[in-house]
Amino acid sequence: MNIATESELNEFIKRYPEIKMLEVLMPDMNGIIRCKRIPVAEFEAFYHDGVKGPASTMLLNVRGEFCDEVDFADVEGDPDMLIHPISNTLSPITWLKSDTAQVLGTFTRLDGTPAWFDSRNVLIKALESLRAMGLKPVVATELEFYLIKAGDNALPEPLLAKVPGTNIEQPGIQYAMAEDLWDNDAFLEDVRLACESQNVPMATVHSEFSPGQFEINLHHVDDPVIACDHAVLLKRIVKGVAREHGMSASFMAKPFMEIPGNGLHIHLSLYDDEGINVFSDPASMEVPAISDKLRHAIGGLAETMPDAMAIFAPNANSYRRLIPGNFAPLTPNWGYNHRDVSLRIPVSGHSDCRVEHRVAGADANPYLVMAAIIAGVHHGLSQGFDPGEMIAEGVEIEEEITLPRIWSLALDEFDSSALLPQYLGEDYCRLFGTVRRGECEQFATQISNIDYEWYLRAM
Repeated sequence: MNIATESELNEFIKRYPEIKMLEVLMPDMNGIIRCKRIPVAEFEAFYHDGVKGPASTMLLNVRGEFCDEVDFADVEGDPDMLIHPISNTLSPITWLKSDTAQVLGTFTRLDGTPAWFDSRNVLIKALESLRAMGLKPVVATELEFYLIKAGDNALPEPLLAKVPGTNIEQPGIQYAMAEDLWDNDAFLEDVRLACESQNVPMATVHSEFSPGQFEINLHHVDDPVIACDHAVLLKRIVKGVAREHGMSASFMAKPFMEIPGNGLHIHLSLYDDEGINVFSDPASMEVPAISDKLRHAIGGLAETMPDAMAIFAPNANSYRRLIPGNFAPLTPNWGYNHRDVSLRIPVSGHSDCRVEHRVAGADANPYLVMAAIIAGVHHGLSQGFDPGEMIAEGVEIEEEITLPRIWSLALDEFDSSALLPQYLGEDYCRLFGTVRRGECEQFATQISNIDYEWYLRAM
C-alpha cells in the first residue's frame, strides 16, 4: 500500500514550516476526491496511527449521495476504518492562499489490512495476476479537458480565443495552435509549477481538436498505481489552478453537444524480469514488429471491453461521447498508427513497444480503468487470444458499433461478467454495479428542459 512514514512528514515540515492545515484526499468509486482537513496539531498522530473515516465515503454516487440500494452490511455496517497517508504524495497546495498541504489517503481495516472497497486497492489486487507471471507494466496516461469561461449564463461555454484586435471569439478548430497556449500561458505555467511541486510528472501539453480543449500527457512510470495517483492529482491541479485564474475546467466526457468529448488514453508496455519488453519481437522484419504476447494481450483487451464499458463510461454523460466521427471508439478493433481504433499500436522502437487504450472517458476513475485494462491483458496472455486482423496504417474503416452505447446496457454487461470479479473482487463488482445502477435509475427519472421543448406543446 506504500503507506508514508513519520520521517517523511518531518522532512516536509522542515521544508514548509508555515503549513497549518492538511487536506487528506480520498478518491472514491467515481474517481472524485473526497477530502477532510486536519490541523497541524494532528499531523503526527495521523502519520503514526491514521485517521478514522466511514467506509461509505468510497461508495458515494456522483452527487455525493448514499445509494439507497446498497446494503451497508456489505461493508460491515459502514464502520469507521482507518485512512493512512500514501508515501510521496505529501505536498503544498499551490493555488490556495491559506498555508495548506495535501496528501493522498488509502483506507485500511482497523487491523491495518487493505480495505477491499478502496479503488486504489482494487487496482493493487488486479496487478497480482501479471506480477505472478513475472511481468511488470509500464504505463502513462493522457487526459483531455475543457477550460470553461466565467459568466452568468445558464449553460457553460468553452473558453475561446479572440480574433486578434477584436472582442470576437475565434471560431473553428486550430489543433496544436501556439497562440492557444500563449493565451493561457499564465494558467498553464501555474499548472506546470503545481505539478512540479506535487511530484506529478507532466510531459507535453497542446490544444486539442476542439476550441477550448487541451490535453496534458504524463510521463510513463513502472507502477500503474502511482500512474493513477498522478492522473487523479493532475485533474485536481487543473481544476484548482483554473479556479485561481477565474475560470473553470471540466473533465466531463461530453460537456458540449457540437464538439468532441474528453478522453482518458492509457499507454501500456510489459517487461519481464530482465527488463525486456515482451510486446516487441526484435527478430521480426514486419512493421510493427510485435510479439505474440502483444497480440494475445490485445485479444484479451478486446474480449473484455464490453464487460468493462461501465467502468470506461461510468455515468449518463459518458455515453454522449460515444458517437461516430468523434475519435471515440465504438468497437474493440486494433491497428498500427491509427487513431480511429480502440486499441492503437503507436510508432515506437523495441524498448517502448506498447498499446494505447483509447476507450475511456476523462470522467472515469483511473484506478478502475487501469484495473480493467490489466484484467484484459492478463486474460489475453493466459488464454492466448487471437485479436483478429489488424487495421493497417492509413486504411479507412467503416465505423461499426458493437460496444454498449446505453448506460443501462453497459451495466447489464458488467453485472453479467464472469471475468471482472476474478480480478477486481466479487464484493467490489457487486457494490460498483449497485451504486452505478442506482444512479442510472435516478438519472432516468429526471425531467429535463428537452422533455418540455420536445413534448410539452405537442402532446
